Amino acid sequence: MNPSSSTTGGAGSDDNTSIRRNSNRPKYSRFTQQELPACKPILTPKWVISVFLLVGIVFIPIGVVSLLASRDVVEIVDRYDSECVPSNMTNDKIRFITNDSIDKTCIRTLTVPKKMKQPIYIYYQLENYYQNHRRYVKSRSDQQLKSASRRDDTGTCDPEDRVNGLPIVPCGLIAWSLFNDTYNFSIVNNNNNNKRLDVNKNGIAWKSDRDHKFGKDVFPSNFQNGTLIGGGKLTNESLDKQENLIVWMRTAALPTFRKLYGKIEVDLEAGDTLNVTLLNNYNTYSFDGKKKLVLSTTSWIGGKNDFLGIAYLTVGGLCFFLAMAFTIVYLVKPRQLGDPTYLSWNRNPGGN
Repeated sequence: MNPSSSTTGGAGSDDNTSIRRNSNRPKYSRFTQQELPACKPILTPKWVISVFLLVGIVFIPIGVVSLLASRDVVEIVDRYDSECVPSNMTNDKIRFITNDSIDKTCIRTLTVPKKMKQPIYIYYQLENYYQNHRRYVKSRSDQQLKSASRRDDTGTCDPEDRVNGLPIVPCGLIAWSLFNDTYNFSIVNNNNNNKRLDVNKNGIAWKSDRDHKFGKDVFPSNFQNGTLIGGGKLTNESLDKQENLIVWMRTAALPTFRKLYGKIEVDLEAGDTLNVTLLNNYNTYSFDGKKKLVLSTTSWIGGKNDFLGIAYLTVGGLCFFLAMAFTIVYLVKPRQLGDPTYLSWNRNPGGN
């Protein structure tokens, strides 16, 4: 064995190892080199037409069914904030709503347009009311709402956090501005019989909110006892049983929203007359807000909302139209797939 050759070979190996160590070349893999098997569909005219046609055939019936389900929902909407102001105070609504000596009772008459099957959901709708305002949303204490041991945790509730040094439970602007209009219903049927309708206010809040966000050992304390009264008051029950508060505390994302007030659990026939005795207590006049009373049934798709059906019909109709248009173009002026004469560098400068 030649020692010199052995030495030379050893030095060469060290140099190659050093080069490999100092190289920035990544380790070879099929993933980094993009050599993994992949689906590379060729969008032939037949495939494109078939896909558009399939989408149209599927979407259009779904849209029709969704729209019919929405149209089956019976809804009664009554705006009462302007109608429930005395005629001599229509030009000074703020003075009317802030004067406690003025009776706020108002009677509204509603007619049932179609048969409404139970349960009939009662909502109050507010417009131009920004529950998503940052300061408003942050003015609450979730820890205080869940546990009596955290009743002093009012650091995030400013400015409605304490009264005379004592904590407010529940604290914050959201609870302070609790909606406090009330509704009582009676029905006058076709036989002119006047009968009171009971409103069930149990089960109107989310079960997850009742069980996990509002404690069974948390009771109202010093609520609405300040110099400036916001909205409604609370009973002496624990917060997990005060579902009107729980519904209100789930803030809305948009300035127009509905919140569930209760349920009527009897059927209403077409032509029935509802007498609604309401207390117009909530001040929406100071910010040009609107108040509406809504009675609505539901269907398998939910409440009355035509958007989903219209969206399906629009997309399905557009796809069907494109499928027909591509079919006509393909039949009238067919084009061979992969024809190189259409490439720009194969055309004459003159365009022939």
